[in-house]
Amino acid sequence: MTINLKKLNTHRAQTFRLPPLKRLSSPSQALTFVNARGFIYFWPIKGIDLPSLWTAVAGDRPVADKHDDPGHITWGWKDGALDKKIWYYAKILRGKATMISLEIAPYFYALSENYGAPEEDYLIAYHEGRLTQASKQVYETLLDNGALNTLDLRKKAKLSNAKDSEFNKALEQLQRDFKILPVGVAQAGSWNYSHIYQVVPRHFPDLPEQARAITESQARMKLLELYFDLVGAAQLRDVTKLFGWSSDIANRAINKLVEQNILGKADHPKQAGEWIVIPEIL
Repeated sequence: MTINLKKLNTHRAQTFRLPPLKRLSSPSQALTFVNARGFIYFWPIKGIDLPSLWTAVAGDRPVADKHDDPGHITWGWKDGALDKKIWYYAKILRGKATMISLEIAPYFYALSENYGAPEEDYLIAYHEGRLTQASKQVYETLLDNGALNTLDLRKKAKLSNAKDSEFNKALEQLQRDFKILPVGVAQAGSWNYSHIYQVVPRHFPDLPEQARAITESQARMKLLELYFDLVGAAQLRDVTKLFGWSSDIANRAINKLVEQNILGKADHPKQAGEWIVIPEIL
């Protein structure tokens, strides 16, 4: 079997919200888009095929440097929704800004190193070497003090003298593992703009319980099914690159979906290697 490129391009135009579909023009349309897709990027990420809010609003073009570009309306939509709990927003996939529907967030959480005890799980991760010292200090500070903007968080975590990269990596690590997330914006710092962070179970108290009944296998299969619905076709390396799973783990989940005829395997007319596809594009 060989991929039909015309069908693939038509499929991606639909899921990425490309012409002839109209661009998104309101926060409510953005929410509908996120809920329909399950998860998307906020910005398009080079080397990763995945729908993004920017592309759905501004078109298939690079993110503009100019702050007055019309596409940057997405920034206000995102910031305005941080405390509304209408979607899950944090640096997740490859440590980049990711928007996840509330229906799908438990599947991501089920794959995280969290087991329902936010005051204890991080210590296990730290002692096993999966959490840095800086991440531990940041997380404990939020546990002890509640939500804090970036400047106050860094100060109270005793990381004021640490390198910017060390502090930022701690924020990213904790977000990727679903331990903290931005829940608002404060007028602080030299730019009068600073994210406010909170511990995940305090912002979404039902999330750990929602994820409890989902096995890792079920979570991976669900996320893969959604991913291939978004992109239509991809290779194993694309899956491992996006989700950070090992090839063996990703392969097992893909093969289960192939056995269920949800996915198939095919050749690409212009590129080498085996491709995993949805049946609709063959």
